Amino acid sequence: MAAVNARASSKLYTPELLALATGLADFPLTENLPLRAETRSRSCGSVIALGLAVDGAGLISAIGMAVSACAIGQASAALLAREAHGRDPGDILLAAQALERWLAGEGDLPAWPGIGALAPARDHPGRHGALLLPWKAACEALSQAAPAR
Repeated sequence: MAAVNARASSKLYTPELLALATGLADFPLTENLPLRAETRSRSCGSVIALGLAVDGAGLISAIGMAVSACAIGQASAALLAREAHGRDPGDILLAAQALERWLAGEGDLPAWPGIGALAPARDHPGRHGALLLPWKAACEALSQAAPAR
């Protein structure tokens, strides 16, 4: 049984996924990010505090996070952070919704750069909460933004 669990873990925690997790250091949570949210996964206890800023056109201009999560949550957060700059907030919402559908077996992975690295997590329901956590935090933070004029 331990050998089976070790094989499942090795497929989940790929070198690509672990490398992504280390990328969070490039996105620290700083005081100058006015749109904030903190989310916690009920299934695993992971926590993400996230801050965002949007520019005058309503596009994401900065993002930072403080993450206490497994490598799946960290990698998901890093994928969100490294591609968020310059995006319309609606892109984040659509990707979050697509991720939820995909995890439920009802759709494809969203068209988000690098998201395929998270594909092995679909077979591990205990990691779904951590995977979705940064996306939920970003959606919550963005809900505080004034609409673009």
